Amino acid sequence: MLISFGIAGFWFLVFAISFWRDRRLFKNAVFLVLTLMFAGLGVIFALESVNETAARLLVVAILVAIPVAIAVLAVFLVVNGVTMLRREGRRPANLLSLAAGLGIIGLVIFGVAVQKIGWEPLAAVRTALIGVLTYISFLFVCFLAYAFVYSRVRSSRKVDFVIVLGSGLRGSRVPPLLASRLDRAKQVYDRAIRRGRSTLIITSGGQGPDEDIPESHAMASYLIERGVPEDRVLREDESTSTWENLTFSRELMVARQPKYRCLIVTNNFHAFRAALTARRAKVNGQVVGSPTAAYYWPTATIREFVAILFTHKYLNGGICVLITVGAIFQHV
Repeated sequence: MLISFGIAGFWFLVFAISFWRDRRLFKNAVFLVLTLMFAGLGVIFALESVNETAARLLVVAILVAIPVAIAVLAVFLVVNGVTMLRREGRRPANLLSLAAGLGIIGLVIFGVAVQKIGWEPLAAVRTALIGVLTYISFLFVCFLAYAFVYSRVRSSRKVDFVIVLGSGLRGSRVPPLLASRLDRAKQVYDRAIRRGRSTLIITSGGQGPDEDIPESHAMASYLIERGVPEDRVLREDESTSTWENLTFSRELMVARQPKYRCLIVTNNFHAFRAALTARRAKVNGQVVGSPTAAYYWPTATIREFVAILFTHKYLNGGICVLITVGAIFQHV
């Protein structure tokens, strides 16, 4: 019991130091989940010392809850995937939750089939898949837990600029997803003005092939129509990605105030990845999220997680290869 709580305390200390230095790090997510895991083990051991039967029942409940949760998750993702296709169209990005749900169901069926067939090469494939998916699932839990924590931490420091990241137009019209970002940015701007600060808003986004005007121009018009003075809005109209949103906006900020501080506004599902990107782009600012429609959140969250995995593709790919090799040798 004491060992588990001691290890949990160690990881919490590591997490606290890393978080204090820079909260925009994915390793913070890993440290946080390791803290929670060992703290959970400590609670089980503590319960066992008081009531052994209750501790065993808790462990059994956890073991039963895992497959039930997986089954519920698979069904939920499939249903959500169908909803996404109906409301958002058949773009590849909208298929992620459906693909994930079907993938879970397919893996279960494959595992049962391999168990019945008993062919060693297929057993090696199953072991490798389970190992790789366990690793990815651990990272996904870390991502979800820390994204929740990050979104709840507010920045109280002075803000010189508020950057609004673009997310696409419908012709020249601001869609609901982007409108939620702009509304959140206006809230941040209004609060800064009430505190006597001369904050500027940067609308960031270039013109896509299916857009009538640059995103930043439509975003600026949206804000001006809702009471933001035109001279308080800067337009960054060249970017085509989050990286360019931030690097091009950084140039605008440095040109006006070298020692700037900013707050970046995006949707809540995108906030953590935007924070990671801001750190790599050397932008001096944190990220806040705006609300997103519930049906859109699962697919968007999976997309963000996949993007983070690919940001560290060599590290994650190498670990997956090692897991696969280990699974093969286990069945040789």
